[in-house]
Amino acid sequence: MESVLDTADRMQERARTVIAETDVRELWTSIGATVNLIGSLKTGLLINNRDIDFHIYTDPFNLADSFSVMARLAENSRIQSIQYTNQLEAADKCIEWHAFYKDQDGYTWQIDMIHILNESPFAGYFENVADRISEVLTRETREAILKIKNSIPAEQKVMGISIYKAVIQDGIRDVDSFLKWNENQPEPGIVSWIP
Repeated sequence: MESVLDTADRMQERARTVIAETDVRELWTSIGATVNLIGSLKTGLLINNRDIDFHIYTDPFNLADSFSVMARLAENSRIQSIQYTNQLEAADKCIEWHAFYKDQDGYTWQIDMIHILNESPFAGYFENVADRISEVLTRETREAILKIKNSIPAEQKVMGISIYKAVIQDGIRDVDSFLKWNENQPEPGIVSWIP
């Protein structure tokens, strides 16, 4: 039976193949963007949720350029749909793009591309979070996180950062302990924890 670490490594490899097959990085850099991988793929904690997260910066920010990248991405026949949310006037100060890509095995991957204004309070924030998590992870904590993530059904929405906090900060090592721990946490919003 495949170990949880092997499963995660295989998922990481598939995710990187999706990135290559979509040319998503190249499409953004063609407009002068800085493209930063964040989230579970960046930290090596991707296992059962086919989700790839990028934060994207341009200077100056140009909404038409953002749309031009999505138009070119949509030319890829495996892109099934693209969602757009304008948060420029909200606290986030960003455009959210969510593209859905069907791989050759029929699995759908969500590619989140958050095009952030440089003056957003979140500019660089989640890159820092991912870097810090990567720095403090050990084999034991990575395995515990992956086991917990893999045990939670997809329809039960739990933010990865909550699992990371429980394992790294509070020593949680199994899914039952995590679920009890999670019941006592404040209502979810943006979790501002950094290890």
